Amino acid sequence: MSVERRERVSNVGTEAAALVLEDGRIFRGTSFGAVGQTLGEAVFSTGMTGYQETLTDPSYHRQIVVATAPQIGNTGWNSEDGEALSAGRQASGDSNKIWVAGYVVRDPARRTSSWRATGSLQDELVAQGVVGIAGIDTRALVRHLRTRGSMRAGVFSGTALTDDATMLQAVKEQPSMLGADLASEVSTDSGYIIEPTGGEARFTVAAIDLGIKTNTPRMFAQRGIRVHVLPSNASLEQILDLGADGVFLSNGPGDPATADGAVHLTKEVLGQGLPLFGICFGNQILGRALGLDTYKMKFGHRGINIPVIEHGTGRIAITAQNHGFALEGEAGQEFDTPFGRAVVSHTCANDGAVEGVRLLDDSAFSVQYHPEAAAGPHDAAYLFDRFTSLLEGVKK
Repeated sequence: MSVERRERVSNVGTEAAALVLEDGRIFRGTSFGAVGQTLGEAVFSTGMTGYQETLTDPSYHRQIVVATAPQIGNTGWNSEDGEALSAGRQASGDSNKIWVAGYVVRDPARRTSSWRATGSLQDELVAQGVVGIAGIDTRALVRHLRTRGSMRAGVFSGTALTDDATMLQAVKEQPSMLGADLASEVSTDSGYIIEPTGGEARFTVAAIDLGIKTNTPRMFAQRGIRVHVLPSNASLEQILDLGADGVFLSNGPGDPATADGAVHLTKEVLGQGLPLFGICFGNQILGRALGLDTYKMKFGHRGINIPVIEHGTGRIAITAQNHGFALEGEAGQEFDTPFGRAVVSHTCANDGAVEGVRLLDDSAFSVQYHPEAAAGPHDAAYLFDRFTSLLEGVKK
């Protein structure tokens, strides 16, 4: 059987563009995607692949993403790999909403070549109004952000490309990511259900959508779990009315210090003794519910190649991550909570940042990274099995 090779030449923008950082540093290149102005926090992602999953991840809401990989766009865009199945888009099944505020690349591919492609990255950015910039020295930019930290920024092209002082003023007038309450902006409006694949539901899980990715309910469904995805402002009564066997706290954008509602709900869930599993933003929410504080990282962890140590087993996993905030704590630190003793279970091998917490009775646990692995790697998928085993134990 022959496979069709889909190959297209993409008309990458040629208009002048500028990336302006809040400390006054300016990088000049050409437009990529839509022409105009966009504002957000400049961050970098180290993934060599998976740009479609990155662009559609709701956790990147209000961020201008810098790709460290030099060439982006060679596999184009397709209808299957998006991760943004939230904010009321589940009815149409459209997971391809781009959540990033802007995109910064060095060398955009002029030719799309993939049998799975349904279009080019350039065309998709234009269609969704995402303003980007290409042709800049992204290596110098990443070194700058690593040294000075993630910061407010703006991309300007077309009529928005004005004098430096005016553009810098626009950048500085936007709100900081510190103190930003964004989960409600990316959450589903009314909730939806993902049924298990291949048979009857073994368990029911209530997933609190703080910016959930498409592959997460899919991973549960593959294990025979019916997932009720609920809005970020869901109540304990809603969870109990579903007869949920467990609760999941999703990833999401913004400052976890603002998520008091989700923290309160988590405390109520723990008080009920329901099994709980959280990832990324959900890890920070569980940590706060257990009494830990959070802080804004200098430049965060974003990519699909970040090593994490699980201290109880000594196991190291290469993980996908996207976060600019973290929990306070040290590797192996045990501490008292209103729900029993807890421990800092995981830390990053690169910088020692907290990557997971759990109650010592194993009724609740969370990790800072993305075990749903979109896009890759698959080292941490076993955590879904761990949660399923926890549900089985409670059910018995």
